[in-house]
Amino acid sequence: MSVTQNDIFAELRRLGLKRGAAVLAHSSLSSFGRVEGGADTVIDAIMQAVGSGGKVLFPTLTGSKEYSPSNSPVFDVLNTPCWTGKIPETARQRHEFKRSAHPTHSVCAWGPPRFVDWFIADHERCPTPCGVGSPYDRLVESQGYILLMGVSHNRNTTMHYVEEIAGVPYHMQKSTALSTITHADGRVEQVPVTLHKYGTARDFTRLEPEMIERGIQVNGMIGDSAIRLIKAREMADLVLARLKEDPEILLQRG
Repeated sequence: MSVTQNDIFAELRRLGLKRGAAVLAHSSLSSFGRVEGGADTVIDAIMQAVGSGGKVLFPTLTGSKEYSPSNSPVFDVLNTPCWTGKIPETARQRHEFKRSAHPTHSVCAWGPPRFVDWFIADHERCPTPCGVGSPYDRLVESQGYILLMGVSHNRNTTMHYVEEIAGVPYHMQKSTALSTITHADGRVEQVPVTLHKYGTARDFTRLEPEMIERGIQVNGMIGDSAIRLIKAREMADLVLARLKEDPEILLQRG
C-alpha cells in the first residue's frame, strides 16, 4: 500500500508534533515504501503538521572529508546540491524554503519570514558549523523537535551541536579554511570557517534508551519507516551531561 500525506500528518500529530513547533527533519524517502507524490508529499505533510506558524528545517549538508585549509569548500547557496537525501534536496529547490550560507552544514528552512531569517542568519560566520549561533543552536533555543524518518540517531546532526558546545577534542580541525560562498543574491565572498575532522567513528544511538525512558523521544511508524520524534533541548541537555561524565560516550567502542 502507498503512504499518503494524511498518513504522515496523522502519525506526526499522534506523536506530539504540534502546530507552531519548529522541527528539523532527517529522512530517508525509500524507508517509507511507496509514497504517493514522493518527496514533496513528505515535505507537505510536515508543513501541514506544524501549520502556518510553524518552522520546518531540513539539513542540506555539503561537507566532505576532503576539505581542509589547503582544500577549502566552494559553496553556492542556490545551486550546490546536498548529499542528505531526496527529501532535503527537493526542499532546498522549492521556492518556499530559504537556505543558510554555511559551506558544509547548511539547512533550508520554511516558516514565518522573520523566524526563517533568524534561523539561518549568519550561519557561515558561526565559530563552528553546528555550534553557537547556528540553526541547530537556534532549534534548541526554540525548544523545537528533531524528526528522524527512517534514519537513526547516527544521522542526527544536532549531536554535533552538543559535541561542539562541549568542545570534545576529536571533532574539529585546528586551522580554519577560507571558503568561497556565492549567496542567494549572487554576492560572492570568502569567509573563514572551521571544519569537521573526519575519521573518529561515532555511536549516537547509545543514549537512545535513556531518551525514551525519560520521555525525550517517542517512536512510531509510517508505512515501513521507523519514526523518532525528539525534544531538541531535552536531548541536548542529556547528551551534554553524559559527555561531561564521559567525554567518549558518543564514540564507537569495541
